[in-house]
Amino acid sequence: MIMVLGVIAFIANKYRFNALDDESYLLIIVPIIMLIIFYICGRQIFEYDSDGEALNFKNRNIIPFLEKPLHDEFPKYKLIKYDVVSILFIKRLYITVSSKNNGSTILKYQISYLNRKEVNDLKLSLNKVVKANKEKKDKKTDDDRRIFA
Repeated sequence: MIMVLGVIAFIANKYRFNALDDESYLLIIVPIIMLIIFYICGRQIFEYDSDGEALNFKNRNIIPFLEKPLHDEFPKYKLIKYDVVSILFIKRLYITVSSKNNGSTILKYQISYLNRKEVNDLKLSLNKVVKANKEKKDKKTDDDRRIFA
């Protein structure tokens, strides 16, 4: 929308008002730079829900045509591990999920716009799920050993 307004203002200035002279090109350059920054930083809206038996992740952009929204939902027991990578002002969440075909799948989410408290809450919640999954796995292997012994 900002890009469209910048182009309209540029055209109006160039052919009608001629008030800005050469500075009128800033009306196009500034929105393009903002669009590039939005694209580099990734999707702005990240939603996470861990209530119930499933984990639900949504990652979408406020500018709909930039990138396709992501939506993943899977049972908690499939979560193997996660990793949060932070490089300068870009943060990414990598989630490893067990799958039937490949053994595991890595899901990627952009969480650059979450503040430190929100990232820590996300890590705490995912830690609980991973820890519960490891305990269930360890308990199952102990039970299997008893059966075969």
